[in-house]
Formats: sequence, structure tokens, C-alpha cells
Amino acid sequence: MSARIAKGALLATLVLGIGAAGGYWLAQQSMSVGHNSTTAEAAPAAQEVDKGEVLYWYDPMMPQQKFDQPGKSPFMDMQLVPRYAEEGGDNAAVSIDASITQNLGMRLAPVTRGALSNSLQVVGNLTFNSRDIAVVQARSNGFVERVYARAPEDLLAVGAPLADLLVPAWVSAQEDYLALRGAGDPGLLAAARQRLRLAGMPAALIAQFERSGKVQALWTVTSPISGVLQELNVREGMSLMAGDTLATINGLRSVWLDVAVPEAEALGLHKGQVVEARLPAFPGEVLSGSIDAILPQANLDSRTLRVRVELANPDGRLRPGLTAQVRLTRPAERDALLVPSEAVIRSGRRALVMLAEGEGRYRPVEVRLGHEAEGNTQILEGLEEGQQVVASGQFLLDSEASLRGIMVQELGAPATEVKLEAALHEAEGQIDAIEADGVMLTHGPFKTLGMPGMSMLFPVADKALLEGFAAGDRVRVGVRANDDGMLIERIEHLAATPQENNTHDGHQEMQP
Repeated sequence: MSARIAKGALLATLVLGIGAAGGYWLAQQSMSVGHNSTTAEAAPAAQEVDKGEVLYWYDPMMPQQKFDQPGKSPFMDMQLVPRYAEEGGDNAAVSIDASITQNLGMRLAPVTRGALSNSLQVVGNLTFNSRDIAVVQARSNGFVERVYARAPEDLLAVGAPLADLLVPAWVSAQEDYLALRGAGDPGLLAAARQRLRLAGMPAALIAQFERSGKVQALWTVTSPISGVLQELNVREGMSLMAGDTLATINGLRSVWLDVAVPEAEALGLHKGQVVEARLPAFPGEVLSGSIDAILPQANLDSRTLRVRVELANPDGRLRPGLTAQVRLTRPAERDALLVPSEAVIRSGRRALVMLAEGEGRYRPVEVRLGHEAEGNTQILEGLEEGQQVVASGQFLLDSEASLRGIMVQELGAPATEVKLEAALHEAEGQIDAIEADGVMLTHGPFKTLGMPGMSMLFPVADKALLEGFAAGDRVRVGVRANDDGMLIERIEHLAATPQENNTHDGHQEMQP
């Protein structure tokens, strides 16, 4: 009996030992397999942290078919694409992980209320006052006896001599006057004086002739105003006709300051508005003036309006051509909704901001802009006080929103009405055939879908899109993926490359 018990104990010990060893071996294998599995899946898991839980996998060519596991599509030679839970949530916002936000250097700024200074800093330049011009003309036919040493752009004082003229008609009229003065007939003498005036003799020259009683054969033409000689059209020995222009002088008693104001800042400007000007030629001095006119035509190249300011120039030191820094002061907006100007994305058609909604979510919102001053822009519609907008890095978010097909929240539309439109994906290829139910296309990769190049049949949103296309045409297509598959919504011709033209000239078949 004891021998049987001993054998049984020995057998039990042997079984337990074998089981323990086997269990240890299996445990080690399991740990090894588990370690390898963890290592292999670490990278995908790290990649999926930012996007949330995966709901299912799908083939972009057959989006209605869903799969529980990743792998290769049974329909096409491509990997299945994950659909994340976050993509099924709020489709009108972009979600960015906090660590990525820091790496991109994104910075937020609050929407605040405050006073918006409406002072505007612009540049201008001094020009001649076109209203202060004197034109000297010949009053009668004559000859130029002498021209004084003058040249265009000379500064002239009032009464500066320009030329001496001989006018024969004046000489004969003066002789007749002297002959009648001795007759003692006041009526005839008055008629002779009137003849002098009608012949064109200046009143000052007539008075000088009457005082001296001698014939004034020469008339010295002088500058009627002080200013800059712009034109001098006489030379010694010239013959003159009545009405010929002898000289043109531009006065300097006042000058015009032409100011270029951006058309977006022209609101609120009016005639008589006070202007301050600082000229580099006179550091530390501030010149005051007022708006004389807002000219009716804008500059097409710079998109600016010309504002004319008149500045007094009693000492003549302000010279046309000098530049000036101009400050236009307008009534300030006391209760304005403000955002940093750098936060505004201007597309030309509308203005956008990226609204931060918390937890890494950002929504593109359309806004209506007001004045801009000192780095701040007034928001007339689209935002509320206390909201946060992206002030740095917003262009990256806007690009991401466009890629994902996120529609902009338009003015007056609540956030709940913003809808997602499936993104349009583009690729280039060649038409193999046009069939009743679509286009057989050999295409390159759809990079935004992660879909490689292949040949397949695409349905078309509208058969009118295919007008003017034929088999063999190289095209660029834009497709939209939905639950029914890939639908061509845009198609356009591609110009053949020189290499392709050479291939056709050699009568070789172009490979897709």
C-alpha cells in the first residue's frame, strides 16, 4: 500500500513540474508576443490620439461598405481609410490637439470693446497752387527789343522785368494824343486817351506818358506777382502778335498738399477738416491746414483717393516737391467691438476670423469690418464681446478648414446652421472612354484621399460636363466622395506636355 502511494506521489510531482515549466514557457511567449504587439501598434495609436476613436474603416471608392478592422480593400488595391468619431460630431469646426497648437505657435486674442481712434496717418507731397497763376500776353502786335536774364524756375519778385517790347500802334496813338492836347478841346483829348486804352496800353504806362509828355516807345513787361517763372516764350528780335503768351508765373503765397488716402479709410473725411503735416525738411515743426477738396477720381494703381489741403506760405519756404507725413483726425468711435487686425483673413470677397470655441476647436466665421487704427480693427457684425479669435496661425487653420470642406459661418447665421460639405478631391488622368453611365478614367493618385492611381469608371454629376471631351483627352477632375461613391463634379482639359507631343509625332501610343 505504501509503495502504491509513493508511486502516486511521484507521478503527481512530475505532472506538476511539467505543468509549471509549460506554464512558465507559455507566459514568456505571451509576454514576448504582447511586447511585440504593443511595439507594432504604438505608432498607429500615437497617430490616432489626435483624431479620437475610430468608428470603422472604409474604402473611399465604396464608402457605403464599412469594416471593423483595418487592412486592404476587397474592392480595390488600396488600404482602408479610418473614419473617426470626431468626424461625425461637429462638422463645422476644426479640431487641433493642444501639443500641435503649441508647435504651430498659435496665439489667441479676446474680442474687446473700447474706443477706436480714428486718426489716420498718410503721406503727401507739396504741389503748386493752380489757382495762383499769372499769364503775361502781348496786348498788341510788336517786336521784342530786349529780354532780361531770366530762365524757367527762377524765383521772381513782383514787378521783376522780363522783356522790352516795341509796339508801333502805341507810338502813333501817343503822337495823336500829344497833338490834340495842344488844341485845348477836352472832348477830343478824352477820345485820344480812350484810343490809347483800346490799343492795349497798360494804365500805368498811360499815366507815365501823360506825366512826362514824351512818347513811350518801349514797354517793359514785368511780373505781376511774386513766384516761380514757369515759361518764358520771348527772344530778342521776335515779332509778336496780339494775344501771344510771353510768360507764365506760378505764385507761392500758398501751396497745395496732395494727400493719398486709402479708399477704405476715406469714410468720414470732409471739406474743412483740420489736418496736421510734418515735413522732414523742417523737423520738429507741425503745419496746420484744412481739407480744401476731396478730388473726384481715385488712383487705379494704388487704390487711393486724392485729398487736397491748402497750406499758407507767407515766407515762401514751402516748395513744391517736398514730402510730408499727414495726420487726419476724425471723431473717435467710443464703443467699438475690436479685434487685432492680424486676426482678420481678407479674401477679397469677404473677411473671416477663426473663432476659438475651446478644447482645441476652431470655427471660420465671416465678419463685417469697420475702421482700422493702431493695430485694431472694428467688427460691425459677426462676433460678440468676450469671444476668442486666433491672432497667429489662423491661415493654417483656414487652409485646413478648406481642405476638409468646412463651410464658413455666414453673417446672421447661427452656428447650428453651419453645415459640412464634402471636400472636392482632385487628380489628373486620361479619358479612356465615355459611356452612358460615366467616364472610364485612368487617373493618378487622389492625394487628399490617399488613393493610388488606377483605371475605373466614375459617374458624372451632370452629363453636360462632358461636352467637348473625347477619349484620349488629358484632364483634371474634381470628385466628391459620398455614401454613393466617387462623383465627378468638375472636369477640365489639360494642355499636352512637349514630351507627349513628341510622342504623338513619332506615332507612338501614349501610356497612361
